[in-house]
Amino acid sequence: PDTLRRARFDRPQASLDFWRLLYALLKQVHGGKWTESDAIDDQIKFVKSALWYHGYDRPELYQLPADGSAGSRELLLAFSWLLHRLGLLEQLLARNRVKTGDETSVCTCEDDLPDIQKGTTEITPECGLEDRVDVRYLQWLSGRLRFQWRSLHAQHQEQCKLLHKIHLFTSGSHVDQVLGHFSVTETDLVRQPEKYKQLLQLLESETMQLEAFLEWKQLEPVYWQWMETVLDNMAEEGKMCKSQDTPVEKRRLPKLTSCCSWADNLTGQIDRLFRDLMTLQDQLRKLVTQRKAAWCEKVKAREEELQKEEFSATARKIQESVELKLLDLACLCAPKKNKMHGLCRLVLRSKHPASKTVFGQRVSKEPVSAVGATEVIRELRMREASLQRELEQLREECRHRLDAIAEGLDGVICISP
Repeated sequence: PDTLRRARFDRPQASLDFWRLLYALLKQVHGGKWTESDAIDDQIKFVKSALWYHGYDRPELYQLPADGSAGSRELLLAFSWLLHRLGLLEQLLARNRVKTGDETSVCTCEDDLPDIQKGTTEITPECGLEDRVDVRYLQWLSGRLRFQWRSLHAQHQEQCKLLHKIHLFTSGSHVDQVLGHFSVTETDLVRQPEKYKQLLQLLESETMQLEAFLEWKQLEPVYWQWMETVLDNMAEEGKMCKSQDTPVEKRRLPKLTSCCSWADNLTGQIDRLFRDLMTLQDQLRKLVTQRKAAWCEKVKAREEELQKEEFSATARKIQESVELKLLDLACLCAPKKNKMHGLCRLVLRSKHPASKTVFGQRVSKEPVSAVGATEVIRELRMREASLQRELEQLREECRHRLDAIAEGLDGVICISP
């Protein structure tokens, strides 16, 4: 409480404490290791980069000194922003949760990939020679990424096989008849009973964190009311600073322009720059008119070509594009299903018709929120087919663009790899 009170009045004594607090929290969020012996300048650099990554765009924070000697109130605002925007405490609880069951990440949510691709394909900046990259280096990077992806996929498949063996061999051994089998952690505890004490300590620590979080949720409205008073104090100080600075500027400006000899030269330079800008604006307007007329002529010529030769092929492509867009629109207009996102527990079910392999945090004899693996696989395959169609469409567009570029190269033969 004393540190928060000092930060409210922007006392420099609380700055280092807030830098260390934000460093420790953000390091845990990003899954990194941290120690109190890390240099303070490294901590400050990491906190600034992490806040920028998460979208905190208040410039006053990034102008704070690198030695941590000032800016406690700005750090208090950043800390409050993390609490509100990122759900900082919830993320830390989820990351530090003791996992006793076998879990896997499941995501059946729709992303915004088509919109992103549309924005990237329509905007094609012209790069100079210095911005070009060797294609062979890009091919090497692509091959390396593909190899690492295949290795990761093979390791994941091996892990799934081992999990299935453990679940199958321990079937019927669990006290909870709904689960019916042991997890990897439980199997390890059976083999090494001395680890029960360590697990018990972790569970007690997690229980204390949950109790502290519940206490925080009860007092959270008080904190935000207090933060409103902090913002009010900042607004009052900002108004006082403006009221003190404005008459000084109005009083000094005429004296500056009348007494200084370089003021007239500066005014003349401003006038010349203004005239140059007006001239450039007129030239730009003429250039836009010329480009627009040239594009209109190209469009008319393209229309004539479509009417003669390529009308059927273009119509077919347009029809395919419209069908894809209608399919996506139908998916968007369809009633929303309960999408899953995050970690879910793996539970192996026997082969009788009433049960199957199920995902879910809680599994009962008649699961309500549980989802079968076959259903998740079906949705992921549908998503894969949709992305594959978009990929083929983008490849076709790139192929046409490359053909158009190759036609403009005289005396050059292009051979596909």
